[in-house]
Amino acid sequence: MPLSEQEQRLLEEMERNLYRNDADFVHAVGGVRGRRPNYRAIVLGVLVAVAGVGALIAGVALQLLIVGILGFALMFAGVLIAITPSKRGAATPAPAEPASSSSKARRSGGFMDRLNERWDRRQDGQG
Repeated sequence: MPLSEQEQRLLEEMERNLYRNDADFVHAVGGVRGRRPNYRAIVLGVLVAVAGVGALIAGVALQLLIVGILGFALMFAGVLIAITPSKRGAATPAPAEPASSSSKARRSGGFMDRLNERWDRRQDGQG
């Protein structure tokens, strides 16, 4: 079910506030936009993992423990190569905030302040 226009605006405002107020958290969680998969690393990892499977099977067939262990290590390394994100992916900056909404947010005290005020009003009404 699609979001209404108001919900989309609120979501965009929450996202802008998150990028502005807690960029370290966004980076740690992996909320980096524009990162594309590194196909070269994926292909290399799959090839190494397949070579590891071959070495593992050869080690079992030849009853050579060291070849089996090396095959397992190759499989593990291949999977790590394939799933590890590349360092080359540059993070795109946070979306630009329109001038009208930034001045509105400053006048009203910000989105989180409004939420806190609403919460306090609800608690006062119940207590």
